[in-house]
Amino acid sequence: MRVVISAAPPPRLDKALARDVPEAAALSRTRLARLIAEGHVSRGGDVLADPKAKVAEGDVLDIRVPEAEQSHIGPEDIPLDVLYEDADLIVVNKPVGMVVHPAPGSPSGTMVNALLHHFGDDLSGVGGEKRPGIVHRIDKDTSGLLVVAKTDRAHHGLAAQFEAHSVARSYLALCYGVPDTGDPRLRGLRGVSAEPGAVIKVTTQLARHRTDRQKQAVFFGQGRHAVTRARLLESFGTPPTLALLECRLETGRTHQIRVHMAHIGHGLVGDQTYGGRRKLAASAVSGEVAEAVQGFARQALHAAELGFEHPVTGAWMTFEAPLPDDLARLIALLRG
Repeated sequence: MRVVISAAPPPRLDKALARDVPEAAALSRTRLARLIAEGHVSRGGDVLADPKAKVAEGDVLDIRVPEAEQSHIGPEDIPLDVLYEDADLIVVNKPVGMVVHPAPGSPSGTMVNALLHHFGDDLSGVGGEKRPGIVHRIDKDTSGLLVVAKTDRAHHGLAAQFEAHSVARSYLALCYGVPDTGDPRLRGLRGVSAEPGAVIKVTTQLARHRTDRQKQAVFFGQGRHAVTRARLLESFGTPPTLALLECRLETGRTHQIRVHMAHIGHGLVGDQTYGGRRKLAASAVSGEVAEAVQGFARQALHAAELGFEHPVTGAWMTFEAPLPDDLARLIALLRG
């Protein structure tokens, strides 16, 4: 690829390239930095391996983009519930119990393994390695919607939307207690505010727990900005002791909804990591209901709706995924 530096460029090579490389090339700033470091950028035949190298208007730069290498992750014949597919992306309804990307504790049986089997070479090469474009993730025991990029252009376009918080994400969550915007306890809790429509807004920073590195924790003044909005859809029990919520994400941090709901005192049913296992009053629900709630084996959380702008066509797209069987059965029992 040949790029001519246009007028008034940033003085550094990496920043000038990030500005002037055509968008259709789908080369992120991170990818360009790697190409520079690996000696794939030259000027007049001379390699420019320093990202701080000086450039000027009219400089002609040649970029060699190597073919994407095969991923070290192997394909596996695992069924996928594909809700939508085109040349650029895939929308998948992830089942409970599936990890999105291989990790030391889950080296196989993941969403990535399944995608490699079903879509073969027709996958994004973001970062120089042939792999599915995993733009966002949901927890192993959370079910629901994921969008996956098939092309570099789609990957960068979707990633930009997630970074700008313009993607619409709605989750269904079953929690202990019934959150109420009029509750003085909630109103006095740091990071909690009320919005029109009886929406509870939780705004904090999230970072690794100080003593348990497997958990996330709420902080103020450090960590990553996180915003969750929760709205009551339905309550269960007499008096009401459980609630079905719609939780909308402005940001998408690790365990965000689970941590925020625990922070406001309404942990999710089945969430063993963040304390979502409580004894229900015998007078509030039947013994059958109490047993089903206590025995629910994973966090009661489902990524139900996903909306985004198609990274190539620009069309707004919205998808919905029905509740998985275990959570649907539990809610039916609560209603009964």
